[in-house]
Amino acid sequence: MEKALIIGASGGIGGALRNELEARGAKVIGLSRSSDDLDFMDPAAAERKLSQLEGNFDLIFVTTGALEIDGAAPEKTIRSLSAQAMMDQFVLNAVGPALVLKQAGRLLTRDRRAVFGVLSARVGSIGDNRLGGWVSYRAAKAAVNQIVHTAAIELARSHKQAICVALHPGTVKTTFTEKYLARHPAVTPEQAAQNLLAVIDHLSAAETGGFFDWAGKPIPW
Repeated sequence: MEKALIIGASGGIGGALRNELEARGAKVIGLSRSSDDLDFMDPAAAERKLSQLEGNFDLIFVTTGALEIDGAAPEKTIRSLSAQAMMDQFVLNAVGPALVLKQAGRLLTRDRRAVFGVLSARVGSIGDNRLGGWVSYRAAKAAVNQIVHTAAIELARSHKQAICVALHPGTVKTTFTEKYLARHPAVTPEQAAQNLLAVIDHLSAAETGGFFDWAGKPIPW
């Protein structure tokens, strides 16, 4: 892997991915809200910034996301639903990655294997939902899974060796999750980055459009 783009490079997983890729010898460009003012909560401004990027990337990985936006915690019941909180979740967790995918055709290399990865979450699986709750976050992640699957179909027409996937990193010890870890087993961002790259390393173009966990196992839609 020669050249990679990490969106959300200042976050726990994004930063760990950047470090791991650089340790492998890849040239990595990292963008984030804190370092580069790439803020998906302002989609028009984010789209302008993304349009200024130049390819040919072997890997593009979107690691942005949030469980809470402006203090709105995941709902325990649909009775707690707020329209604004739900729209915010969609903007950050679905529209943001979609705007990056919009640029994939011109940013990914065409003459060799290339990967576009988006961090999703198992709670975005409709088939695996047995607990309920977290309505807005679940729905936004289900939406980004559909966006990835749809974009993969289109991308395959022009990039025959491209792989476009949604990936669940497992539970990771970051500021993103610290309020929700409780007794759940969790891994460090460094271990999560190694796990995710191991999955990416073994994916083939035949698996484009899929939804996989940190161990490479398919997750139900």
